[in-house]
Amino acid sequence: MKRKSPTPKTNTTKSPSQRKSASSRKGAKTQSVRSPRVSKGSLARAALPDGRASNSRSEFTPTLGDLDLHLFGEGKHLRIYDKLGAHAITHEGKRGVAFAVWAPAADRISVVGDFNGWDAKKNPMRRLGTSGVWELFIPGFKPGELYKYAISTAGQEFFKADPYASMMEVPPDTSSIVFKSSYKFRDRAWLTKRSKRQAWREPLSIYEVHLGSWRRIAEEENRPLTYREIAPLLADYTKQNGFTHVEFLPLKEHPYGPSWGYQVSAYFAPSSRYGTPDDFRFLIDHLHQKGVGVIMDWVPAHFPKDAFALGRFDGTALYEHLDPRKGEHPDWGTYIFNYGRNEVRNFLIANALYWLREFHLDGLRVDAVASMLYLDYSRKQGEWLPNEFGGRENLEAISLLKELNEATHRECPGTLMIAEESTAWPAVSHPVYAGGLGFDFKWNMGWMHDTLKYFQTDPLFRGGNHNALTFGLLYAWSENFILPFSHDEVVHMKGALVNKMPGDELQKFANLRALYGYMWAHPGKKLLFMGGEFGQWREWTEEESLDWHLLETPTHKGVLALIKDLNKLYQKHGALWEADSDPAGFSWIEVHNAAENVIAFRRIAPSNGKEVICVCNYSPLVREGHRIGLPRKGTYKQILNTDSEKYCGGGFGVVKSIKAEKNPWHGLDYSAAITLPPLGVMWFEAPGRK
Repeated sequence: MKRKSPTPKTNTTKSPSQRKSASSRKGAKTQSVRSPRVSKGSLARAALPDGRASNSRSEFTPTLGDLDLHLFGEGKHLRIYDKLGAHAITHEGKRGVAFAVWAPAADRISVVGDFNGWDAKKNPMRRLGTSGVWELFIPGFKPGELYKYAISTAGQEFFKADPYASMMEVPPDTSSIVFKSSYKFRDRAWLTKRSKRQAWREPLSIYEVHLGSWRRIAEEENRPLTYREIAPLLADYTKQNGFTHVEFLPLKEHPYGPSWGYQVSAYFAPSSRYGTPDDFRFLIDHLHQKGVGVIMDWVPAHFPKDAFALGRFDGTALYEHLDPRKGEHPDWGTYIFNYGRNEVRNFLIANALYWLREFHLDGLRVDAVASMLYLDYSRKQGEWLPNEFGGRENLEAISLLKELNEATHRECPGTLMIAEESTAWPAVSHPVYAGGLGFDFKWNMGWMHDTLKYFQTDPLFRGGNHNALTFGLLYAWSENFILPFSHDEVVHMKGALVNKMPGDELQKFANLRALYGYMWAHPGKKLLFMGGEFGQWREWTEEESLDWHLLETPTHKGVLALIKDLNKLYQKHGALWEADSDPAGFSWIEVHNAAENVIAFRRIAPSNGKEVICVCNYSPLVREGHRIGLPRKGTYKQILNTDSEKYCGGGFGVVKSIKAEKNPWHGLDYSAAITLPPLGVMWFEAPGRK
């Protein structure tokens, strides 16, 4: 799922010179990789009217009203990100920046930065009643300035980045940056169409991407592409190969690159490694204009312990539980959000809406949902606290997820909420009003594990694992599923997909093509991690570009050609997606032939009765004259054969069509004798009903 962060940092009291951001000190070391970043020299300077940093807390009225504070305290302020954080506004006739932060245990808070020499005495904030919110308006302050909050609690002082900052420095620097968007989206047509969609009844083929390693520029110290550089390349590549959506691994700011973005330190700030927040808006806008949807991973399950970020924010366990039995993840060395605290629930729900509204994302894939649902997740006896009824279910997290999904669907119609949930928790993708958690889709982790188990087995022994192929159809209709071959399956010494396959090189590629042919015909939407579409040999690493040079070889080029055709056929034939979560859309033809490693099934479009027949031979033997049952008379056009020479296969079983005979077989009235390619999958388009 993600990598564990380095040894967690703890809050310590530092001297003023130590508290400064690294980029504000002379001679500060920059990143070895020349990632695009916003340097101080390119930012507008926040010169105060007379050059001083003076500001009385009582000069201006608060920029938050009583209603804002009430709603926030209730956990119901769905635009709290417009009030907390740093916002360039005109207030009482003066242009400047309004700062607001929630820190109820603090004794004193100041805004500090280059503008006042990081001196906590110069710009103190004021507390707003009993809300725990502190605020300050600084006239003359402009976007582009670095800042943090100097928080004093119980005699200790520490500097914290803004939890609601809309921009951060490029790591390892940790200051927040005042940012005001000037971007104008041009994707109204896309958003209008999206609001009317019913995704579970439409084709959904997702290309999962880690932006920093999709493609790098070797001539420039192997730096990753920026948001604007990758936009046309990724949009064209995704569209050309038939994917409907891109799904980005988390692009919120995070201090530890090898966490791949799953250890978030700034929940409202796109990672500055690749450009500004408006550059990120450009990327999403461009993908939309090319007809590609955008999903991003979102991490409400935990956050890192880095001293500059959310952990022990005001000197107390504010965003997290104090008790480690509820407040810390043993696997990842991170804190767990306190889902029972209204202001924390508000932070998370408003954050999800922020990305959907402000950046026009089409959906969020919610990471590590299982770790949220269970109080004993990855814990031994005595290491967790039961709920009020003595159970292991995290009632506060369940309530949060339901409220989250209701809010996103109400406020942002047509957007998708996708759960990475790895257990048998019921009704994850059912509506809240029907007793579910309210997600649109759930990753089918069981299908993924069973399918890989089967395909990694030598064909000589696949018969003993035949149920791994068929078991998933016993629960396929219980949820709206996505079939994922994600980044999780090609890291941590698991090997790339093609390298998981048994046999020599040609057999590995034949197995991989057969796997994809089966996956795209199986009920459920599709997700494939980058590199898998052309059969990359090595495991993925976030530090290197994909091995694009492999596309110069026929076998890898053939895999990409297959993916392109699979996506094209998938979108064309409604039988393959119209009834993914309905048993009326699927019927077995040949299910028990474990001895020969053969299965066959029908995909059916209930709206018009059109069908696609899928026949799979997972043995390395050519099977001539294999009889297969067919639903009706007529000519069945072969629309796909993964062993086609077009895909660098052997060409076995390639025909234009087959003719159904009046010979009952497999419980059907008609049948045909066909040649099954070795380690191959064939699709046939059934004739229409008369």
